[in-house]
Amino acid sequence: MTQPLVILLVEDNPADVLLTREALEDSSICLDLRVAVDGAGALAELRRNSVDDELPDLVLLDVQLPGMSGHDVLRSIKGDDALGSLPVVMLSSSRADDDVRRSYEAHANCYVAKPAGLDDYLDVVHSIEDFWLATVRLPPRAAAR
Repeated sequence: MTQPLVILLVEDNPADVLLTREALEDSSICLDLRVAVDGAGALAELRRNSVDDELPDLVLLDVQLPGMSGHDVLRSIKGDDALGSLPVVMLSSSRADDDVRRSYEAHANCYVAKPAGLDDYLDVVHSIEDFWLATVRLPPRAAAR
């Protein structure tokens, strides 16, 4: 049996966590969705997991988080030698040009704006899954080598 692909969702909105989880449960890909509700918790989990070579395959990161912003979390991830190669998708309700620009300046792998409607949100999550988990070749996790 192959190892599941691990996604870390950094999201403080329980409804968005539930929607993302439901969309990914429909996947034909074996997935393990982990959730952090704030930036400090996400960074702590990533750093702890980097010691054990158990980093996620993909990070879905909201911009608007309590405490640390998603941009701060992104800069911390990309500036850390052990975490910097992690693919990070900014998945945010913000459509502000400044948020998009700041995300790419901090080396986000892509920026996806969450749509307001339920069906559209599920479509966006499926599109992320199709591209990042079925099309793109992700860097191998150290434990899987």
